[in-house]
Amino acid sequence: MDVKTLSEVIANQGFPIALSILLIFRIDKFMQEIVTAQKERYRQILENTKEIHSTITSLNQQNREYYSLRFAEVQKELSGMKVELGSPR
Repeated sequence: MDVKTLSEVIANQGFPIALSILLIFRIDKFMQEIVTAQKERYRQILENTKEIHSTITSLNQQNREYYSLRFAEVQKELSGMKVELGSPR
């Protein structure tokens, strides 16, 4: 809105109406900035959530591999032992 148009509106419609129109434009711009900021925050939260999910998945895989190897070692140790079941003498 240029100065000439604004001065014509003030001359024709009066100051309160012109001020109201100006405030509407400013509020609209402010609301657009808020929406843009919210979209950016949502995108960041989504990115962080994906990263956390990826990290948890990786840790779970590492745990499975570790316990799988540990189980194999224990199984080898147990296969080498002779265990007698029955009544003690």
